[in-house]
Amino acid sequence: MESKIKKYLLYSFNLLIGLLIIFPILYGFSISLMTPDEIFSYPPKLLPSSINLNNYKQVIASVPIFRFIFNSFYVSLAVTIGQIVTSCLAAYAFSYFEFKGKNLLFVLCLSTLIIPSESTIIANYLTIAKLGWTDSYTGLIVPFLVSAMGVFLIRQFYLTVPKELREAATLDGCSNFRFFAKVLLPISKPVISSLGVYTFLNTWNQYMWPLLVTNAPEKRTVQIGISMLQFAESQNMGLVLAGVIMIILPSILIFIIGQKYLVKGIMAGSVKG
Repeated sequence: MESKIKKYLLYSFNLLIGLLIIFPILYGFSISLMTPDEIFSYPPKLLPSSINLNNYKQVIASVPIFRFIFNSFYVSLAVTIGQIVTSCLAAYAFSYFEFKGKNLLFVLCLSTLIIPSESTIIANYLTIAKLGWTDSYTGLIVPFLVSAMGVFLIRQFYLTVPKELREAATLDGCSNFRFFAKVLLPISKPVISSLGVYTFLNTWNQYMWPLLVTNAPEKRTVQIGISMLQFAESQNMGLVLAGVIMIILPSILIFIIGQKYLVKGIMAGSVKG
């Protein structure tokens, strides 16, 4: 009986914390359905008197919001795939190959994590500009195709895989690439999914780099697009929040779908270091 009471209290506490966390999103969604008079009424209303979709219609009419969403989705997906490929290959080399300077190279790779991105953004921009990649998907994608955190995360998972598995595959005549593709990758799905969810959400929420390298509206991402909407309609909170709801829905769906894999992947790499 006591254990059941503790379990119910824990569930109630988790539910309360969850409601506190998502309350700003729910309240923002409620405001996006209100008229301007309801938004600025006193006392403030939590729920609209009726469902009003005019704010969403104005967002679609004011800015090419669906183009922004497509750009962010395309860039985020390309960066996610690129980081998964490069991280898996690099982690395989660091885990299973022996070569001179391997440990030093891995330490140098990890040391890039302590370098603030703001300190390299100007150098990266000058490189992209010199290559003529501004206002292009290439300029938005290429600088983020490699991730030291991704290499570290997947390497930690690979270290938990028994070495005898590779030795048995080698005795059966399995090449390195075949072992990597047929044996290692299938059992790495949790950690790969974890890296994919993290990378996709992180890329989706980028602001500074897309703002720096894109000028044409057809290449801008959602974070830049919503800031344009805010500057244009700074007094219409319902319009701004309608745009915010439209751009955060894809990231929320991705997080909900990949939450299980995100936790499982992080826990899988923490067994052995």
